This record gives sequence, structure tokens and C-alpha cells, in this order.
Amino acid sequence: MDLASIVGLSLSVIVVVWGMMLGGDVMAFWDVPSVLIVLGGTLGATMVANPLERSKNLIQILKHVFASEQIDMIGLIQTLVSFAEKARREGLLALEEDAGQLDDEFMRKSIQLVVDGTDPELVKSILDTEIGLLEERHSSNKGYLDSIAELGPAYGMLGTLIGLIQMLGNLSDPDALGPGMAVALVTTFYGSLMANMFAIPMGKKLVQNSSREILCRELMVEGILSIQAGENPRIVEEKLKVFLPPKMRKTLDEGKEER
Repeated sequence: MDLASIVGLSLSVIVVVWGMMLGGDVMAFWDVPSVLIVLGGTLGATMVANPLERSKNLIQILKHVFASEQIDMIGLIQTLVSFAEKARREGLLALEEDAGQLDDEFMRKSIQLVVDGTDPELVKSILDTEIGLLEERHSSNKGYLDSIAELGPAYGMLGTLIGLIQMLGNLSDPDALGPGMAVALVTTFYGSLMANMFAIPMGKKLVQNSSREILCRELMVEGILSIQAGENPRIVEEKLKVFLPPKMRKTLDEGKEER
């Protein structure tokens, strides 16, 4: 589970609700017609703007926000270096059994291509294409949340206009003007809340998760091609350490000293 996403969203909800309670009656912010206009209208328009399959995968998209896998990059480098050592001692064919035990499908496929004697340029082309398609899928998922972020405030404004029209229809009743104006503004509140508390932050988190996953895939490609080229394991490690931030490089070096 992504603790930052869960804590951040919970904090946002608590602080906003707390502010509403301090200002008066919380139920003043609840209006069923406004919910229907903003929530129903936004989701409906988002479905129009995106393929049906993506709408069906909305739960899966949100799962990537709150339950994204934390990739151990240090462990990944150590695995690739151990493969480089084994390949240098026993040859590339010795990696076939190890490849079958890997959980990561991308890395397993990469090792298998090398073991099968695929040309290095073709290996790089295949893996780069797969990374590009992964990036495109992630971009599409973010685009779904971007649609919600754009359409939510728009439907909030639409609901406000509907409320104002209804309010102007009751000008003969002064007592209805205040409540009518409040209801009209609530829809704008809902639209802004949907965009700024949910859709925009979640979209940004998807971008960060995608960047981290793509970086790991690029690290794998660099390591696999170095192994295929028969490079010295120490050189392989130094090349892969470039992908790590300074703090993680230090952790990796300290781990080597302990061993």
C-alpha cells in the first residue's frame, strides 16, 4: 500500500470537513441534486471522452495510486550483477534456469532473449518498444483522471447555473433567495473538490509511479545488454549505479562492505 497517498487523502478530507464544521452546519454542504449533476455528469462525460475499456478499468487505475508496487532498485542491481558473474563463469546459457524463477515478467523475458542468442540490437529494440507501450498505457490512465479533473469543475459551474436559473424563478419569494444561492454554489464546491482533492493529486501520483517503473525497466535493459556483451561484473554494477540517487548508491556500497 502507498502510505503517502492514503495519509495525504485522509488528511485532506479531515481538514476540509473540520473547516466546514468550524464554519457552521456541515449539512449545509450536502445537496442531492448537486451531487447528481456533478458526479453523474462528470463520470458520464468522462466515459464519452475515453474508450469503454478504460472506464471499466477505473478501479484498476485507482489501485495503482493506492497500492503501487515499491520496486527494490538496490536488490535489482544486485540480482543483475550476480547474473553477470554467473554468465561470465558459466556462460549465458547458465542463466536460463534463473530466468524461469524470476517474478518480474519483463526481466524474465529479457534474460530469455539473451539466452536464446538474440542479436543485441534486436533485444534492445524489443525491450525499448515494450517500455514505450508501457509508458503509453500509463499516460492513458493518467488521461482518464485528467478528464475528471477538467470536467468536474465544469459540471460544478453548470450546476451553479441551473441553481441560479431556478433561484431567479422564485424572485417573488425573498426567503428562498438565500437557500437557493447556497445550493447553486454547492455544485461549484463539489466540482472543485472532485478535481483538486481527488483527480489532480491521483494523476500526479500515477506520473511519479510510472516514472519510477520506467526507470527500473531502463535499468534492466542496460544491465541485460551489459551481461550479453560479457562485461566485467564490476563495470556492470558501476553502470547500473548511475540510475540510483546518491543516498541509495551509498546504501549499496555499505551493503557490499558488510558482505
